[in-house]
Amino acid sequence: MPIGGQIGRGGVLLTIRKAKLSDVPELYRLISYYAGEHIILPRTLPELYENVWEFTVAEDESSVVGCAALRLYSQELAEIRSMCVDPARKSQGIGREISNRLIREADGFGVKTVFALTMTPEFFEKLGFRESPKERFPTKVWRDCLRCDRFSCCNEKAVTLELADRPAALAESTPEAAQVSS
Repeated sequence: MPIGGQIGRGGVLLTIRKAKLSDVPELYRLISYYAGEHIILPRTLPELYENVWEFTVAEDESSVVGCAALRLYSQELAEIRSMCVDPARKSQGIGREISNRLIREADGFGVKTVFALTMTPEFFEKLGFRESPKERFPTKVWRDCLRCDRFSCCNEKAVTLELADRPAALAESTPEAAQVSS
């Protein structure tokens, strides 16, 4: 079910929802931009179509303005990956709203730990994540990191959120409206 809220002073509606197949070209555009900046790993169109169900998007009245995926590895572990916000819409709370939705989704599946590999650990730390050694995630390293051209000189940080350790107020919050400001 979408969560809508007001963004900025112009009263633009933002909807956070699960991605649809028709969103894949926009996902590809956003991900390709950040992959070109060497911030995230690239994803192919076939890979996005195959895994579209993992993605949650933020959409304004006319287009997808942000996305991220929740990759499930086991009953214990999930990853937030491919986090992107349209460069023109950064610092408006869109990434935070998508992340919070994915954390609630992981919690709903009964996952115990959510992690991310990121160049901006500060973003995730504001959401309650803590830095963690990458070696804690061998499945991720062997699956994705080995195919990365920066594997031997990677500067990403691993961050984790133990869902059982979250304050009760955060764990139980399911806001009806996502307030995002510009």
